[in-house]
Amino acid sequence: MTKQRELTRVSHHTKIVATLGPASNDLETLEHMIRVGLNVVRLNFSHGTPEIHQENAQRVREASERAGREVAIIADLQGPKIRVGKIENGKIELKEGDALILDAALQGEGNQKRIGLDYRDLPKDVNAGDVLLLDDGLLTLVVSHVEEDEIHTIVQNDAILKSNKGINKQGGGLSAAALTDKDHQDLKTAVAIGADYLAISFVKSGADMELARQLVAQAASGGQQPGLIAKIERTEAITNLEEIIKASDGVMVARGDLAVEVGNPAVPALQKIIIKKAREMRRFTITATQMMESMITNPVPTRAEVSDVANAVLDGSDAVMLSAETAVGLYPFETIRTMALVCAAAEQAQDPLTSADVQVQSSKRIDHTIASGAVFTARQLNAKAIIALTESGSTAFQISRFGINVPIYALTSNKLVQRKMCMYRGVRPLMLDISKDHHIGISEAESYLQWRGVLNSGDLYVITSGINMGQPGSTNTLQIVRAN
Repeated sequence: MTKQRELTRVSHHTKIVATLGPASNDLETLEHMIRVGLNVVRLNFSHGTPEIHQENAQRVREASERAGREVAIIADLQGPKIRVGKIENGKIELKEGDALILDAALQGEGNQKRIGLDYRDLPKDVNAGDVLLLDDGLLTLVVSHVEEDEIHTIVQNDAILKSNKGINKQGGGLSAAALTDKDHQDLKTAVAIGADYLAISFVKSGADMELARQLVAQAASGGQQPGLIAKIERTEAITNLEEIIKASDGVMVARGDLAVEVGNPAVPALQKIIIKKAREMRRFTITATQMMESMITNPVPTRAEVSDVANAVLDGSDAVMLSAETAVGLYPFETIRTMALVCAAAEQAQDPLTSADVQVQSSKRIDHTIASGAVFTARQLNAKAIIALTESGSTAFQISRFGINVPIYALTSNKLVQRKMCMYRGVRPLMLDISKDHHIGISEAESYLQWRGVLNSGDLYVITSGINMGQPGSTNTLQIVRAN
């Protein structure tokens, strides 16, 4: 029986990313999530086959068409598997003071005294005194000594360790490359299924992102390339933050692994630093991990989770992300709607542009200057909307860097550009193939937005365009218009 859901869309500027999984990959649920506020769908490449990813991407596109709203797709690569191996009976119970050997040469299942490793080079990366954090920090081990393939450790707290749980080194320093052989194949799959963005896990440097961009260019063979998102989750990524941001289209504050490596208390301040730096450098940001974790099993979030989402909005995040909440949770639709309501409320409380002007680096690029002028003008005149006629999406993106709460309607004739713009805060991307004549094109855009109920007669709006309509990178005009 079809569930009765409140499908009225919640108007919000901050974009919502949801991870697809068994709880959300049926067509009706996905359609309803899009209708109420979902903007971007994340496909987790840690699970599933290329065929499953293809099916999921097609399902997203079909649900989007049924909902009448375009969404973007992120393919999130797994990255290096730094994990323990299989354990007899699936788990062991450890006590404080126990000796435990991590054995990179172990074949078969581990036991109470010795467990294997998926990451065979771990013994080369650790020394006596190093702290290893397993299962997202629930188990702490201190290295006593290393003998060839064996890491001898002392258990620091009572815990149950299950098979295949992750390993982090406190303070960072693991040498595993960001892109594994599996990632190379998954990258090709992501391009083939038309992913709009590719998230690279465990990035350590700008070089990791540059390599990913080269591989994407090869896989795309001259076609449309997905944007690249660097997941900031390693200590080294904080050290090399600026070069990573520069080499990326956007960054994700991946607070789970980041917290394990740098410690929970450091994460809130780092979140603000990463978002601020990315905004200064004109890149988008996603804040992720446990944003509404309790809604995996409960129909409402905790007040702390509401505050967490709101603060991510107030920090200037372009998007906030859900993982298990929508992948395997009991209330994926309710979680999207709740998050949209929280985003909208936080945005209303925000004083836009009080500091945004100094958060974006100055530039002599024409589209950057046009964007700055559009935002300043819309603020001064209390404009109803900012409209960007764009072929590449660049001008709409640059306008969105200022965090203005005036809605930005980006009109493009390119479906792939429309999908990418679903990530940008405040941008409402729409498809419209308008005349190449500049004056007629402006008139067509106004008529279209009046038809959609965005503009009414007498409304003042700001519009950016190019004299040479239809050519990417040609934006050079800013106009103030009162709708007929």
